[in-house]
Amino acid sequence: MTSARPDLAAMIGPLGRTLLALEAPILQAHGLAMWAYAVLLHLGEQPVRTQNALADGIGADRTRIIKILDDLTARGLIRRWPDPADRRVRLLAITDEGRRLRDAAQAAIQAAEGELLGRLTPAERETFLQALRKLSA
Repeated sequence: MTSARPDLAAMIGPLGRTLLALEAPILQAHGLAMWAYAVLLHLGEQPVRTQNALADGIGADRTRIIKILDDLTARGLIRRWPDPADRRVRLLAITDEGRRLRDAAQAAIQAAEGELLGRLTPAERETFLQALRKLSA
């Protein structure tokens, strides 16, 4: 028996690939790799307590994130320093320059997404975004 609709992964997969293809040149223009952008997005106003917590938060491999963090630190986009309560732990935070770059890249990505979302009516767009938020929580 065939279902009335494709599986969710079959519908989301092509959309995900479209979004990745849309983001790639924008991130490249801003000098960011996808994982570096994910780090900058994840680092909010409060420092992240450990590099492992950051890796878990963005779904990255803990061993591979170190090179990304080293690069972002060298570029002055994030800071890392020992936790005064436990010197074995490194705290991480985004810098003002990192925040500026993240915000510029995000604005460009969301503008490009706006063109894709323009295929939907305003009501469909709002419903779609609400559904994504609910399913992502």
